[in-house]
Amino acid sequence: MALSDIGRPEVLRAVEEFDGLGRDAFLRRYRFQASRTYLLVVDGQHYDSKAVVGAAHGYLADQRPLTASEFSGGRDHAVKLLGALGFQVVSQESATDGVADDLVRRIARLRVAHTRTGPLLYQPITLLWAVGRALRGEPRTLPWGETSVALGGLLEEFGLRGERARPGYPVLALHHAGLWTLQGHDGPVPHAHGDASVPRRWFAAQQPAGGLARPLHDLMRTSGQARVEVIQTITDRFFEGLDEVPLLEAVGLYDDSVAADFPCGPQDAPPPPAMADQASLAARYDRLCAVVERREESRRGRRRERLTRDPIRSGSARRAVLLRSAGRCENPACGGQPDDVTDAGDPILEVDHIMEIASDGRDHPSQMIALCPNCHAVKTRGTTRHEVRSTFLEVVRELHERARTRVTGPGDGR
Repeated sequence: MALSDIGRPEVLRAVEEFDGLGRDAFLRRYRFQASRTYLLVVDGQHYDSKAVVGAAHGYLADQRPLTASEFSGGRDHAVKLLGALGFQVVSQESATDGVADDLVRRIARLRVAHTRTGPLLYQPITLLWAVGRALRGEPRTLPWGETSVALGGLLEEFGLRGERARPGYPVLALHHAGLWTLQGHDGPVPHAHGDASVPRRWFAAQQPAGGLARPLHDLMRTSGQARVEVIQTITDRFFEGLDEVPLLEAVGLYDDSVAADFPCGPQDAPPPPAMADQASLAARYDRLCAVVERREESRRGRRRERLTRDPIRSGSARRAVLLRSAGRCENPACGGQPDDVTDAGDPILEVDHIMEIASDGRDHPSQMIALCPNCHAVKTRGTTRHEVRSTFLEVVRELHERARTRVTGPGDGR
């Protein structure tokens, strides 16, 4: 039978199996990688579209599931089939933005105790520790003994508002906020408030494994944009008047990889920028610029070395410029960039500050440009480097305003 023989009943049976097994086990059973481009939406839940279609074929009479190499998951094949059957299929970027927005809203609504000097840092420290683990690709869950030791040490060192080494409190609070999962325990999970000995006794008796809820962990692992948005939301809300950098360094969230994307697997590579939805690209550019600007604002008055080196700000700005460039050199006089790509599949481009930060330049996409190696060499070492800087400033100002106007509307560019 052909792919077109699959109907809604077969797809829904595959979705039911997906729910019963869980995502990882479902993908392992059918030997698919996690989708990087398209997701099927059923009752508000997201599913790997190609894997579901492959499994659905096995629910046809006298048929077996299809393997990943036997058909395409792209817009003209699996995605087209699902759409024809009345299902909603969204881009990974759209789904990621939705989950990121939900996570930011949850963090903004977290209920935390306050002292005279500000909110207590139990939950923020725990979240940043878990985000750092996700960034490094470490296991989502840990046995309680390991979690207790790691969090206890961080709370002792970075509890800047008098927090004590009570790791059970933030874990329970985050669990009841829907941000943390606990596994391998009997009975209900106690609440964080009340008698402090209750959480301590419960964890000692149950010894649960735990970690970030899976959708949030996967998002923090794969999406650099979502990661920096979450980090900035946490620092904006909870660290006003404090220096969060030592904590970010300790949990591994203050280096050049903090804004990088880490795909789940080699399958279903994202479409080239020219094929992507322009409104979606513009919205992503705007969100990254917003992180840069929030970071700038929150760090006014810091020591000079803290201002000039900020991986969260510079990483977000670099990603925004690469997004704006659509993979092409932004020098209008470029003689031709290499057609080759990096091992990661990225275009060979250098993102450079037109005016150096040390010379009062700004670490912001409006003053940064994506250049091929030849144009970058001219800008940094050529005899015409001073002249091209002025040209590049004008070019980038126009590109930046055009990119943000797509989102904000005419007359509201920033």
